[in-house]
Amino acid sequence: MGSVLDAIGNTPLIELVSIVRGRRDVKILCKAEFLNPSGSVKDRAAKAMILAGIEHGLLKHGMSIIDATSGNTGISYAMIGASLGYRVVLYMPANTSIERKKLIGYFGAEIVETDPLAGSDGAFLAVREAVRKNPKLWFYPDQYNNPGNSQAHYEGTGVEILAQTGGAVTHFVSVAGTSGTFSGTAQRLKEEKPDVYAVLVQPDSPFHGIEGTKHFDSTILPGIFYASLADETMEISTERAYEVTRMLAAEEGLFVGVSSGANVAAAMRLAQNVPAGSVIVTTLCDSGARYLSEHFWNPPESEGVFDWRI
Repeated sequence: MGSVLDAIGNTPLIELVSIVRGRRDVKILCKAEFLNPSGSVKDRAAKAMILAGIEHGLLKHGMSIIDATSGNTGISYAMIGASLGYRVVLYMPANTSIERKKLIGYFGAEIVETDPLAGSDGAFLAVREAVRKNPKLWFYPDQYNNPGNSQAHYEGTGVEILAQTGGAVTHFVSVAGTSGTFSGTAQRLKEEKPDVYAVLVQPDSPFHGIEGTKHFDSTILPGIFYASLADETMEISTERAYEVTRMLAAEEGLFVGVSSGANVAAAMRLAQNVPAGSVIVTTLCDSGARYLSEHFWNPPESEGVFDWRI
């Protein structure tokens, strides 16, 4: 028995079967982070940052939690704030999916919408200004620069992957927004197995539709991002991420979001050029249920019957 916080982490590792073509001697394994209680990988970092704030006396009763988010960390903050009894205020781009906004509202948190054209960077700058004006009102985890974000994956996700694969993991593939998942997991894997090959996945354009990810060549770099951990940076188009997201639902029974599609698209590309016996691990970052209103689930009528296969 325990609280909702005790249900965070220890997610299963799922092997892809149907959509892996051409290389049956290579495994692609997916960490099912959408099975965390709020539905995304961000539960791990939010829990670590909030509990650290309480432990160190930075978050006290009567204070409110505030941060910038593209959605998932905000939902995690809202869930944990509701569980622990803290008010939560979130700055996020106005074009964030309606499902994410509703989930945040259902947990009782408040949303301040920012310029959609400024993306997550705009929300980040706006929340910093709000904290600067009234610092005593807020506990500001600052997910983009808080070492506790990546530490949650160093101590959790990376350790779990090593245990679940019996140490057989050879490659790690991950998109990055705050970069906590990539930096913390890659660091732990490489410490235990220095030959693990880490692939950083990013959209192929600054103007993209892969929510929760950053195009690092055109954005404010998170303070917890360590580029040296990436053995390779792979770019994935929005259209390809959409396609693979639909494939995961229709062929693997995995209803996940588009950042998960980008991860699997990159893992599938990588799988074509790795040695036999390789074990590629990536993450399914969040649930597809928070994108039901997004157009990518519905192929254009003009195309007739949509072929989800490569």
